[in-house]
Order: sequence, then C-alpha cells, then structure tokens
Amino acid sequence: MKINIFWCRRDMRLEDNAALHHALKREFPVLPVFILDKEILDKLEDRKDSRVTFIMETLQQMQEKLVAEGSSLKVLNSTPILAFNDLLKEFDIDCVFTNTDYEPYAKERDQKIEALLQSHNIKFQQYKDHVIFEKNEVIKDDGKPYTVFTPYSKKWKAVLNDYQFKSYQTEQYFNNLFQTKTFSVPSLSDIGFEKSNIEFPSKSVEAELVKKYADQRNFPAVRGTSHLGLHLRFGTISVRKLAQYAQPKSETFLNELIWRDFYQMILWHFPHVGEGKSFKPAYDNIKWLDDENGFDKWCEGSTGYPIVDAGMRELNATGFMHNRVRMIVASFLCKHLLIDWRLGESYFAGKLLDFDFASNNGGWQWASGSGCDSAPYFRIFNPYLQTQKFDPDLKYIRKWVPEFQELTYPKPIVEHTFARDRCLKVYKEGLAMNS
Repeated sequence: MKINIFWCRRDMRLEDNAALHHALKREFPVLPVFILDKEILDKLEDRKDSRVTFIMETLQQMQEKLVAEGSSLKVLNSTPILAFNDLLKEFDIDCVFTNTDYEPYAKERDQKIEALLQSHNIKFQQYKDHVIFEKNEVIKDDGKPYTVFTPYSKKWKAVLNDYQFKSYQTEQYFNNLFQTKTFSVPSLSDIGFEKSNIEFPSKSVEAELVKKYADQRNFPAVRGTSHLGLHLRFGTISVRKLAQYAQPKSETFLNELIWRDFYQMILWHFPHVGEGKSFKPAYDNIKWLDDENGFDKWCEGSTGYPIVDAGMRELNATGFMHNRVRMIVASFLCKHLLIDWRLGESYFAGKLLDFDFASNNGGWQWASGSGCDSAPYFRIFNPYLQTQKFDPDLKYIRKWVPEFQELTYPKPIVEHTFARDRCLKVYKEGLAMNS
C-alpha cells in the first residue's frame, strides 16, 4: 500500500501545519514521522538537556492524538539518512512532505534526503510554516534583501495587508491518516538522556500581557514577556495564529515576531553568517582577548556586575533569560571583556530553551556591532545605568544575586571606564585594518 510521509521537525503540532495539511489532502494515507537526529543529539554534552525532555513530552502528546485517530507517530532514533533507508525498506512511499528549515545543518541534511528520495523516484516537498514571510517574500523594490530592520518591518507590514492569515486545516482530513498499529515512542533513557526538572512555560497567550507588552517588556522583574520562544522554536504553537492574535492588539509584540522573520531572511540571503563569520566582514579583524577565566566567570554569573550575574544565573537555572538582560550580558562579554561573540553565541546555544540559530546569531552579532542593523560599535552598554533604568528597585537582582551587597560578592572583574576605553581602542584598530 502506497503512503505519504509527513516528516515533522521544528513544527511539533498536528493543527495548522502547512506540510501536514498538504500531505493529508493528497491521494495516499499519511504516516507522521519524527527522527531523533543522532547527528544533533550525540553532540549534546548535557544528558539532562531540557529541550530533549520537552521534545519527548511533546512527541507523547502528539502520539496520543494520533492513536485516538487509529494512526500512530513513527519515531526513529537514528541519523536522517539511516532513518529514511529504514523507512524505504518498510513502506512504499510516494512523497515526503515537510516544512522548510533555514538553518545551515538543516539545509545540508535536506539536500541529502532529497537526493536519496529522488534516487527512488520519491518526491520531496517543502512548505513555509515556521515564519510568516520567507526568502524573497519581503525584499526591496530593487529586488535586493533588506539589511536594516525598520524598513524591512514596514515592508513586511505592507505585504501583510495583502496577505490573509491562512490557517492550514488538518483535523477535517484526519481520515486520511495512515491506519496502523501503534508504534512505540522511545523513552528518554532509550536515547541516553535523563528527565530535566526545568519547568516549561505555558503556550497559552495572555491577553493582558500582550496589551501591556510595550510598557512592561523591558523590565526583567516584571512578568512582561510571553515566554513563548520555546513553543515558537519547536513549533508547538502556530506563528500564524500568534501573529493574527497580536496584530490588532500590540504592534510591539508583532514586531518581535517580525524580528524572527528578519533574522531567518538574513540567514537565507547571507549564509556566511551561518558559517561563524561576521555579517560585516571588517569585524572579523577585531583582536579578541583569550580570557578563559573571564569567560568562566561570565558563564557562572560571578563577574561582580549584579545585572550581568543575575542574567547568567537565571539562564543557568531556568533555560530562559529576559530579552533586555540578554542584550546587557552579550554587550558585557563582547565589549567589557573583549571576548569573541561566538563564544557567547555557543554558550547560549547550549543553554537557551528557545535557542534558534538565526535569532541567536543575529542577537549576538547585534551586540558585538558586527551584525546587520547593529548599534554603532562605540555604543557600549553601561551595566549600572541599565540597572537604574530597567531594574530600579533591584527586584530582579535580589532574586538571582541575593548576596550582591555582601562582602562575599566579588569585586567587578573589570572596571567600566577602563573596559570602555579598551574596547574603543581595539575596535578602532581592528576596523582600521579594513580601510
């Protein structure tokens, strides 16, 4: 019996899913497949990685829904190539449907899978699902990609006026799911991981939070941000539904979703940023310090700067860091400590529940000055002024660094004025090499 495969990746939901919708509308029954990619999982050092726990819990929830429909999710613990070789032996496949992933590894992986499938005369079809607009859908009038956010966002909104938020119906086509015995879903221990104790944020959208988002989003002591990044990262929530909800309620909230599209577009048009290179090549001439001790103190939250330490401790404990504080700690690493932004990018990649390659890379390059639409390199965040402005009552700091006023709290590892002057000197020297 011929079947189609819906290959689920970072779109872990059965509702409003573009690839699943298109698969279910075709002639042959659809088998949902998820691959626990050993190329990715084997590189994770933390065997209690919270994101793996989240993935496994989500797979179980998807499985329950599919079993109720007489179908099943087929989960393979393998590399993508070996997994598809196994699927080719077990099933007569007409077409594989999936949603586009724009990250460097994903593009390379998908090219290999497409070539394998084509060698068996099997079609491989990809759809836009992770973003509202992709690739060339929002470009300048001359056909070139934007590299500055504000004009991009204006064009994005203008294009949106001609675009109807289209939800992809799936439930009404569930009768075309492949009817099969229930396949077992591996446990965490089966794949060599342990359960994380981190509490995952809800994917419900709070109306009051969205309404007050513009006023409250910069204050880390206030519950002013949605914490939906994890769900957007793994696609347990539809970005279309979220944008549709946000559009009439909060332009500031909608702008955060546009930033996601912007960085995915940058990654697509400027693939060198996915290869560890600066968006602005001149910034690759900056001579970073090889300061292992400073980096360790930054990672553990013991720099002697309370707002920086609070952010790093929050990240280490919860897998989350408030967005305003992300900018402060990133600027501190690159400019106060003169440590290569790529080290910070990598540390965040290992810790953030909502880690997304494009947004993480874009954020770090913004902080270092090397990215598109970055603040000028000479704009250096003053951690003390940032504290006065965004944590004036020190509530956030008291929560994560309760000892900050005690003698046991470390002295600042670098003095602010000295660090600022050093940063300006080193940046100027590095950028002068390009002129």
